Amino acid sequence: MKNSCHIIGISNSALSAEQKELLKNCVLIVSGRRLLQLCGQFSAPTLAVTPLQEALQGISRSLATGDVAVLASGDPLFFGIGKRLIETLGAERVHIHPALSSLQLAFARFKLPWDDAHIVSLHGRSSVHIPGAVLNHAKTFLFTDHINTPDRVASEIVAYLEKIHHPGLLKSCRVLVAENLESPEEKIVAGTLQETAALSFSPLNVMCLLCPAGDESPFFGLQENELQHSRGLITKAEVRAASLHRLRLPKRGVMWDVGAGSGSVSIEAARMNPALTVYAVEKKDEELANIRANIRHYGCYNVVPVTGTAMDVLADLPDPDRVFIGGNGGQLQGIIEEAAGRLPGGGIVVANGVIEQTVTLAPQYMKACGLVVSSSTIHCSRRDEMGAVVDFNPITIISGGKFV
Repeated sequence: MKNSCHIIGISNSALSAEQKELLKNCVLIVSGRRLLQLCGQFSAPTLAVTPLQEALQGISRSLATGDVAVLASGDPLFFGIGKRLIETLGAERVHIHPALSSLQLAFARFKLPWDDAHIVSLHGRSSVHIPGAVLNHAKTFLFTDHINTPDRVASEIVAYLEKIHHPGLLKSCRVLVAENLESPEEKIVAGTLQETAALSFSPLNVMCLLCPAGDESPFFGLQENELQHSRGLITKAEVRAASLHRLRLPKRGVMWDVGAGSGSVSIEAARMNPALTVYAVEKKDEELANIRANIRHYGCYNVVPVTGTAMDVLADLPDPDRVFIGGNGGQLQGIIEEAAGRLPGGGIVVANGVIEQTVTLAPQYMKACGLVVSSSTIHCSRRDEMGAVVDFNPITIISGGKFV
């Protein structure tokens, strides 16, 4: 019979009799630094779980001579090492001995049910737009890390809500933090976002954000009268639908909406793909006010309004997976070159052209950047219930794909 890897979940600072019996017979014990103190009573050598690749190699070597134990916090199959070990060693060689997860313990301390919780792990995710991941859910549980601490998370959410001028949501959100669960230093902290942002926390913590229930359902097909805009300046619904179709939006990632206007394309994209972060770049104050109003109205907190002209602000944005150019302010070539240089393989840039200059030059600039170009021209007309026909100016949709 092959030797086994026992993944032992631990939710407090003591080992049970059953766990001690398992460890007594192992030839190697692998653990994180916090749990190593439990291993001194056993004769087996210990190995740090990080770097993970070295730990996996050590486990594989030791399995040739006997059983191996891996100590893990809580439930090893809940955002834990269990998945990786099963993939590496094969399910037949792995035995899971779970304990209560930090999520279960925290909600027990908070005295809240967690069957309806939205769960987000921030471990190693330094570039995630946190407000977009949490604000549209009534109850979000967050696994923090040494960078994404509760105070930093709260500060990012406060800054975003101030950016979109949403004091009501800022006031109504509530934060719960559990520190050092199942230890003598255990502590529960509750407060507002602003109160949480002003505190510091133990490195061992998890947090929960409670918000007014948002609209979590994705929708597509907003009409012009359903979006705040100025003087009829908004991408018409038919053109918006075709443009979004050409963008082939990913489920998650980053989109730039350059010359966003009222943000109609940003809002539709964000509602269809809640895990996509959309940066709506706009220089006009009136349009920025419209973007903020539409974000607030539809709860599209994965849309980030960005103030300024494209070439002044794009360099500071995360690399995009998709780029939509609704307006360019005379910077079309620079925008396309910046986008093409930062798109990944499979990325797409789409430009809508009304004037002949854009229709002619956008394909040239895209081809010069090595993009595969195609275009379509839409002639749109509407007939109202009285039979009156309204014709709109034709729009040419130019797309460039970075296929490598």
